[in-house]
Amino acid sequence: MTVAVYSGLLALGLLILEGRVPYLFLVAVSHLLAVVIVYPWYRLVVFRVSRDPWITGCLRFYAVGLSFLAASLAGLPLLVELAGIPILLAQLLVLPASTVLSYAINRSWAFRGRARAKRW
Repeated sequence: MTVAVYSGLLALGLLILEGRVPYLFLVAVSHLLAVVIVYPWYRLVVFRVSRDPWITGCLRFYAVGLSFLAASLAGLPLLVELAGIPILLAQLLVLPASTVLSYAINRSWAFRGRARAKRW
C-alpha cells in the first residue's frame, strides 16, 4: 500500500512539477506524504496495534521509512543521471528490496506493540 500511495504521489508531482522542481525534492515530499497517509492503515488494520501511543508509533514508522528514502535518494541519481533511466522506472527498480526490508522492520520494531494487544 505504501508503494502505491508513494508512487501515485510521485507520479502526480512529476506530472505537475517536472522541470520546475528537482525530482529528488519530489521524492522526499512524496515519501513524507505517503507515510502520513498510510500510517493509520498500518496501525489499525495491518498490524492491529491499539495500546502504544500514536505519536511514538508514527515516529518509529517514519524512522523505518527513512531507510527507504535514503535508498531512493542514493539510488535514483545513479539510475537517472548515469544510466539515463526515466525517474519512475528507476524508482520502481529501487523499491523491491527496500519494501521487503521495511515491512520486516515495521513488523518487528515499529509495531511491536501488537504482541501485547488482544487478538480476540
